[in-house]
This record gives sequence, structure tokens and C-alpha cells, in this order.
Amino acid sequence: MLRDLIIRDILLIEHLELEFHPGLNVLTGETGAGKSILLDSLGLALGWRGRAEVVRAGASQGEVTAVFDLGPDHPARAVLDEGGFDPSDELILRRVTSADGRKKAFVNDRRASGEVLRALSDTLVELHGQSDDRGLLDPRAHRDLLDAFGGHGPAVSAARVAWRDLRSARTALAEAKAALDKAAEDAEFLAHAVKEMSDLAPQEGEDAELDGRRRLMQAAEKVREDVARAQHALGNDGAQGKTVDALRWLEDASAASDGHLAGPVAALERALSEMAEAERGVEDALRELDYNPTELEHVEERLFAIRALARKHNCQPDALPALALNFAARAAAIEAGDAHLEALSAAVREAEAAYDGAALKLSGLREKSAKRLDKAMGLELAPLKMERAVFETSVTSGEPGPGGSDAVFFQVATNPGAPAGALGKIASGGELSRFLLALKVCLTEASSQTMIFDEIDRGVGGATADAVGRRLAQLSEKGQVLVVTHSPQVAAFGAHHWQVSKAVMGGQTRTNVAALGTQERVDEIARMLAGDVVSDAARSAAKVLLDG
Repeated sequence: MLRDLIIRDILLIEHLELEFHPGLNVLTGETGAGKSILLDSLGLALGWRGRAEVVRAGASQGEVTAVFDLGPDHPARAVLDEGGFDPSDELILRRVTSADGRKKAFVNDRRASGEVLRALSDTLVELHGQSDDRGLLDPRAHRDLLDAFGGHGPAVSAARVAWRDLRSARTALAEAKAALDKAAEDAEFLAHAVKEMSDLAPQEGEDAELDGRRRLMQAAEKVREDVARAQHALGNDGAQGKTVDALRWLEDASAASDGHLAGPVAALERALSEMAEAERGVEDALRELDYNPTELEHVEERLFAIRALARKHNCQPDALPALALNFAARAAAIEAGDAHLEALSAAVREAEAAYDGAALKLSGLREKSAKRLDKAMGLELAPLKMERAVFETSVTSGEPGPGGSDAVFFQVATNPGAPAGALGKIASGGELSRFLLALKVCLTEASSQTMIFDEIDRGVGGATADAVGRRLAQLSEKGQVLVVTHSPQVAAFGAHHWQVSKAVMGGQTRTNVAALGTQERVDEIARMLAGDVVSDAARSAAKVLLDG
């Protein structure tokens, strides 16, 4: 609900603070007094696109603040949450525009984009007037409006689920067909590749292992020569034999050396033991370095075959095992392709049947609801002096989609025998206003939005205007309604009344808005009835209207 509207330096308004209320709020005043300025100002706060130059002459900037009360389940809370704003029971929208046209927007005192304001606007305010080209006059919205009127939510949800499943099934079938067609083009290549991979059977990490073994075997001959030389140098003809001779000579001389040779003898004995151990190790190494030349040939052949296959398929050797699995899977897909496609085709047929059933059920509900809506509209149009007009909800076959396969259009015929046509093209200005009002009465349940009617009663008077006022009052029982009106009959139904006036002060024109009390309402409605000169008779008539 719109609670407060604060305007500073916008067009003819210098400073204005308005406090609105639940129910029917009416704004009246002379033509040109500035009633449209209030709507332009509210639109500025809501991010609507309006006049380019709105700052009051002589001011550097203008500012509009709109304060809304939000219920716990108000859809604006979801918009705030998505935009990163903390939802609260009070929503403050503020828009500042400079004289050069630059604008800044704030949501609860945090900077916000125009997109966020417009998204919030869609949940906060619904504007209707003779120039309304959205909502009720937008054919794209008619199906949703009919579904809301008929309470088709569960059926629409079922159709959406069925459509989603159908699209998924069709996508899976198309992708499988494309994959099979592509695989079939490569069938001969795949057969050869699978056999080639299977014959070689490369393993992950095998390239590095084979390369290491090859390098070791290639180096083994030279290594073995060096080890053999070391063995000869250590043997009886080398260091070990000479050390044995030296030990024998020292042992022979030790008896006459009075113990001076005991240390060297012990050292040589230890050296002989170490040399014997080294010789055993060298012998073991020589046995390890023995290899079969044929094994090197086999290792090289396999290593070169793996690398050649990797070059052929433009990949690393370690990627060959995964590539082999891919080739095998593609080949298997070709073999099992027809059976797989048939299974997917059956799934598509099943999904089509489910969607057709859901769409058919929804179509039946819509046709029944269309008749109820047409009947309800007939009952609403008669008091609005349009008893000869015909409202028709057309439900025809349309393009299948998530919302079913129906095209829904609201059509009217204003003269007997005349063909029905689009609501916005057939009805005149006054007729259109009454059609829109009747539709709102039929379609609107308890609303979280503030409904604004801008001179929707233009061109009607007397009993028709009274009927318009009654229906606006009826709508206001379900939520807040603001109406800009020139009709005294409509104004008399207001629960709250504001008068918009214009005056010249200090050589400058200013618009002002004043809340009216009981006697002031009598005077204003009398003015609306009588014109500039308000008589006692006009005041009496105004009291009759206000008393209902």
C-alpha cells in the first residue's frame, strides 16, 4: 500500500507531502490544476519513463519519495531479496533528478538502479487509464488473466511440467540422432581404430616405463665393461693379490719386530675383508647387467609403436587408453544406435501424450472459465450503460508451449450486429474506460498492488458515473485504489478525498494538494456539480451524493 508521497521541486510543485490510506482515495480539481503531476511524480519514484524535464524552474534538482507498507507475503520482498536489499515492512523509494536530467535512485537509502525500481514498481502499482497499453489491453496477458480468473494454477503447473519433460525428451532424441549420424560417418575409421588400439593395448604410464628400460639396456654394455675392469683390478691379479702378498710378508717379519707391525697387519686384514665384500658386490652387478639383446629389440619396437600411434591421433602416449575407450564407445553406439533411438523416440511419444493430455485439460478449463467471464462481464456492463455491448473471450488453438496450446484474446462488439474486435481498437475512449473497469472488477481478487485509475470515468455521467464509483469502491474493498476523477458521483464514493489546485504566488504558478474534511468535500463536490458558482442547491445535491 502506498502510504506517503513526498515531492520537492517537481514541475509546479515546490514541496508537498501526502499521506494516503487504504480504500478508495480520490483526487479532484480543475482541469490543468496539476493532477497529472502527481502521477508523473509517483512514476518518477517508481522508475517509470516520463517527461525529460521535470525539475521546477529555478531549482537545481527535484526529488520524489514514495513510502509503501509491505505485508509479510508481498511480492516486492522477493525483488528486494534478489537485488541484495534487506526486506522490511516499510519500503522507501527515492529518486533525485538534476536540472540537466541526471537521475539517482535509492531503495531504503541505498543506491539502486532504474531496473530495480521498475521491477519493484510491477509489484507495487497498477495503473489504468484510457492510454493504458499494458495489462488488460495487452493480448499477451489475456491468457494469464483468464487463468487467474478461473483458478487454473494447478493445471497450468502440470502443463509446464509436461512441456519441460517433452522438451527434454526431444532434446535427448535430437542429440542422439546427431551423435549417431556423426558416428556413422566415421564407422570405417572407428572399426580400424578400435582393432588397432585393441591389438596394441597401450597402458597408461607404459611409455615412460619402456623408455626407462630401453635407456638402461642401451647403457648396460658400457657399464658392464667398466664393472668388469673394476672386478679385475680387485681380484688376485690386482689389489687383492698384492694385499695378500704384503700381509704375508709383514706376518713373516712381525715376529722379529717386537710388535711394531701388529697395527699394519690388522689394517691389511680388514682391507682384505672389505675388498672381498666389494668383489662380491661387483659380481652381483655383473649378473644384473647381463641382458638379452632380443629384449631390447622388443622394448624398442613396442615403444616406437606406441609413440607412432599417439602421433597418428595427435595426442600424448598416456592419452591412448582413454582414446581407445572413446573409440570403443562410439563404435558400440553405432551398433546399438537403432535400438537406442527407438527407446528415445518412444520416450518422446510418451511425453507428447502427457503434454497433449495436460494441454487438453487446460483448454477445457479455459473454455469453461471464458464462458463464466463473459457472463460476469455482461452483468458488469449493464449497470455501466453498456447493456448492448458484447464482451467475448476467444479461446483458440495456438502455438504449443509451457502454458498450454491456447491463444486467448479479449474481444468486444459495442454495437448490435457489428463484428467483435480487439478491446483497444473497437471501444471508444469512454467505452474503453468502462470495459477496463468491468474487467478489473471481474478479474481482481485481493490485491497487493495499489490500483490507480487516471480519469477512467471520462465521458460518462449520471447513473453511469454512479455505477463507475460503486465499482471503484468495490475494488477498494480488496486493496488500495487511487482515482483521478472529474465526476462528482465517483468522488462521492471516496473514503479519502484530496483537492488539487493551482495558484500564482509571487509571480510563479504552484500546484497544491489539500486533504478535505467533511464540509470541504461538500463544497468540492458542489463545485464539480455546478461549476465556478456554487449554489445552495449544488451543496444540497453534493450532500445527497455523499450520503449515498
